[in-house]
Amino acid sequence: MNPVSRRLLGQQLICPQFSTPHDVVAWMGAMQAQEYRMMRWAVGMRTKNPSAKAFKRDFDEGRIIRTHLFRSTWHLVAAEDYRWLINLCSAKAHSTIRGWLKMYGQSIGEADERRYQEFLQEALKGRGSLKRTDIEDIVRDSPFRDELPRLKHQNYLAEVSGILCSGGLDDKDRTYMLSSDRIPPGPTLSREEALAELTRRYFRGHGPATLEDFVWWSGLNIGECRKGVEAIADELIRERWKDLTFYFHEGCRTRGFRSGTVHLLPAYDEYLIGYKSRQVVLHPDHRHHAHDQKGTFWPVVLQDGEVIGNWSPAAGKVNVEIFHPEACLDEAAMQEGIQRYQRF
Repeated sequence: MNPVSRRLLGQQLICPQFSTPHDVVAWMGAMQAQEYRMMRWAVGMRTKNPSAKAFKRDFDEGRIIRTHLFRSTWHLVAAEDYRWLINLCSAKAHSTIRGWLKMYGQSIGEADERRYQEFLQEALKGRGSLKRTDIEDIVRDSPFRDELPRLKHQNYLAEVSGILCSGGLDDKDRTYMLSSDRIPPGPTLSREEALAELTRRYFRGHGPATLEDFVWWSGLNIGECRKGVEAIADELIRERWKDLTFYFHEGCRTRGFRSGTVHLLPAYDEYLIGYKSRQVVLHPDHRHHAHDQKGTFWPVVLQDGEVIGNWSPAAGKVNVEIFHPEACLDEAAMQEGIQRYQRF
């Protein structure tokens, strides 16, 4: 087994199968979207013909939703998956957010949370896409003005409760919209069905991956993750590699890898942040170039699936710095990767 080539194929970084950004997000199950601008490239680079306009269209039409989800951080999900994913992750996300509040010496009682969310559903109904500053103005002019100091966390709670989600794509700032106005009713899945479907999406789009990878990515406890693996055991293939047990879905591709390919991965890309076993593609001696101990991830350069450098866009140009001492960079492939990003 070559886990690097299979991850490149499963993650749609080699020979992408999909034409629309929506279909990429649906395939992956969810994609971390910490960087508001870079998330567009994370999705676009996985389509057959990367296009910022195509991403904006799917986002503005509500086919792609951005919200706080796994590990209580920003993720993109397909609209039709939004409700069952929120239901699956809500309890753990609530617990995490309340932990954040405690760190800041704050708290939000369940009654206060419920009243604020009832207010939002009434105040925002039919108003479409709003910037966060618009919501601040609405709250400031309401009986809930005392919530302004903890408004950020109230809005987080409203997101993981399924009340708020993203609105249209703004060039600079995140937006909000009532999910009831944004997203049509979706399928109702039991918790067991949702867990099985999430497991299927993860190992299909991220495999080969370990159980520990799935626990990290989903933020669920290891018991539930084991249940998910057991639920679709007949669909998963299990193999040992370098003393680790990897799973991948029976539908994963094993052919199509092309050597000499360079990718410019955005910060917080699923190719790195989607795993605990990052040593498969990132040498431990170089991990400080890709992320710090606090969980901040930076844009990285891949060659044949291995992390070899960093990159950054600046004033219409792309700056590249190679840190891997043994990397034999293919300059033509690098220029092709840069031009692909610039065309996007």
